[in-house]
Amino acid sequence: MYDAKAASTNRIEIYDPTRDVNSPRRLALATDLRTAIEAGDLTLHYQPKARIIDGTIHSVEALVRWRHPVYGNVPPDDFVPLAERTGLIHPFTEFVIAHGIEQQQAWVQQGLDLGLSLNLSTRNLLDPTLPTRIERALATTAVRAASITFEVTESSVMAEPDKALRVLHGLADLGVRLSIDDFGTGHSSLAYLQRLPVHEVKIDKSFIMPIATDPGARAIVQSIIHLAHNLELHVVAEGIEDQATWNELLELGCDDAQGYYLCRPIPTTDLVEWLSNRPASRSTTTQTTTPIRPTHHQSRRA
Repeated sequence: MYDAKAASTNRIEIYDPTRDVNSPRRLALATDLRTAIEAGDLTLHYQPKARIIDGTIHSVEALVRWRHPVYGNVPPDDFVPLAERTGLIHPFTEFVIAHGIEQQQAWVQQGLDLGLSLNLSTRNLLDPTLPTRIERALATTAVRAASITFEVTESSVMAEPDKALRVLHGLADLGVRLSIDDFGTGHSSLAYLQRLPVHEVKIDKSFIMPIATDPGARAIVQSIIHLAHNLELHVVAEGIEDQATWNELLELGCDDAQGYYLCRPIPTTDLVEWLSNRPASRSTTTQTTTPIRPTHHQSRRA
């Protein structure tokens, strides 16, 4: 009924269980998600990020995985919105931050110097107590604030920009890094981008994946890279799935790479093994004639 009322043209809607937030499966998942958070049944997988210029791995993004005892592996696109709608997003985020920082400290003790990216949701950015709680979490470890990046989407910032801006400034004051995720797909204006205390932009994979064959997509990515560098922002490309895309991004001056071509999200034990079998750096430019050299746009906010 509500979908039909919201429709601008067709006022008739056919029932679709995938859009029903109150379907039996979703209600069961919402109940079980609370239990999974409290019992620590969620796990974190980590996807590496590399410098495009030489392939050096310098950080990872933490991604939540949930294996349900009945439904099996539940996609994040199913349970993260559930956490948002049911009010579980705050304990959910605390779980991710606590376990991510704990794992990062374990890596430090193993001699692995890896930065860590963690995702924040719309509701997180409307919580004025978030910076204080993150400060407490950092105080109990030896993890450097500057080694942690919090990723937020454009749409989450623009939901209530004034409130979100206050929270983002509070986080920036802690010394953590901030990243705009899925850049190019939201509704932010350039005026807001200048106001945000962010350190990097992460170009959405919908623009990255076709750049080797689509001149339009390549032009958009090139424009985003130039804009970000002019604002002294670091640029990460996500969704890289082949060498040709990597080469295009190198030529365009992109800073960092993330995607299946490099590595899928994997558990920490697999990550440590993967890193140990990988050279500290490698050239990934065998199919391009672009010279590898530093450029002025590689400077960025501290």
